[in-house]
Amino acid sequence: MDSKSTVVVTGFGPFRQHLVNSSWEAVKELSKRGLGKTIDLHIMELPVVYQKAKEQVLKIWTTLQPLLTVHVGLASSAKAIIILEQCGKNKGYKEMDACGFHPEGGCCMLDGPEKIESTINMKTLWKNISVEGIDIIFSRDAGRYICDYTYYASLYYGNGRAAFIHVPPLSKSVTADSLGKALQTIILEMLKQCGEERE
Repeated sequence: MDSKSTVVVTGFGPFRQHLVNSSWEAVKELSKRGLGKTIDLHIMELPVVYQKAKEQVLKIWTTLQPLLTVHVGLASSAKAIIILEQCGKNKGYKEMDACGFHPEGGCCMLDGPEKIESTINMKTLWKNISVEGIDIIFSRDAGRYICDYTYYASLYYGNGRAAFIHVPPLSKSVTADSLGKALQTIILEMLKQCGEERE
């Protein structure tokens, strides 16, 4: 009865003018807090590079075989808002990554469907949680950049058992600690939806 469920949470590394990526800072804070005794939490920093991020995501699903993988990314335009993303899109990736590349044909998976929905119902999640000092909204468009691309790849490899959370940049009012705490609240609620009732 003592088997733990594996949950993987990823953040992204620096890109453009963002020398500190709030997503990775938040994930590091989350790992200090953990997700309770029954969850084996793994964290990983993904590069803002299409192909490398996709390779790492495939590795997560093949080697760790998690119950759930949650990707956290930076929404640089968001102020004190956390965005729960419902689905990932396959096409339309025209923007260059940190290495100056974008996917061939602007596509993530040549044989993949147009979009893949998460098995987590973000609207239900959004109704059930509140986080101090930060508004939470949900969205059906993750923005057609590395975030959306990574999310789609993870939904594809993980049969929909992935989630994506956009976090705002760090500021006086939004600290890494407060984002880490928010991630903990949100992910524990996601795990309830996975049928894993937590203390």
